[in-house]
Amino acid sequence: MAEKPQPVLVLYCQVCGLPAEYCEFGPEFDKCKPWLIQNAPDLYPDLLKAANAKEADKVADQLQSAGISSVDAAAAAGGSSEAKQEEVKRLPGGKIKKKEKQEVVIEKVVRNKRKCITTVKGLELFGVKLSDASKKLGKKFATGASVVKGPNDKEQIDVQGDISYDVVEFITETWPNVPETAIFFIEDGKKVSAA
Repeated sequence: MAEKPQPVLVLYCQVCGLPAEYCEFGPEFDKCKPWLIQNAPDLYPDLLKAANAKEADKVADQLQSAGISSVDAAAAAGGSSEAKQEEVKRLPGGKIKKKEKQEVVIEKVVRNKRKCITTVKGLELFGVKLSDASKKLGKKFATGASVVKGPNDKEQIDVQGDISYDVVEFITETWPNVPETAIFFIEDGKKVSAA
């Protein structure tokens, strides 16, 4: 007589409710990871390695921050002046993001030998809504203006025509929180102040 087949025991995730081997296809895999590391390490060995690597990174960051603070204390005690580092922000994965400078950059781009496009970048850093700004620029200069994604995946305003020098006065009058000292032109690949 043949043996009776035994039922398969399935381990269900306590976070998403899916079987543990299907968590990676679920909508909340990031939330499931700690539970999977603790309860099903054999299913996802890469998660265990990543968790160990993160712990090692945390320890290294703590040592580095302790080293930096002791250097600052020694510099203050010794009286030597060092340039302050720019304020940095840590992103997930250990990448470092520098704080953006608040500046508006105006650039004239020539296409087809006669046509010009003036791009205005950085208005959103001063709290200006780009869609409203493009409408106002289009009405003021009687031209087409639109919000487009630039090469860095940041939004910018493209205005048809060469309005690069007239736009500075318009920006400072329309949005008083944008100082003229924060507006720059790009001419021949160099950044030039508008002030």
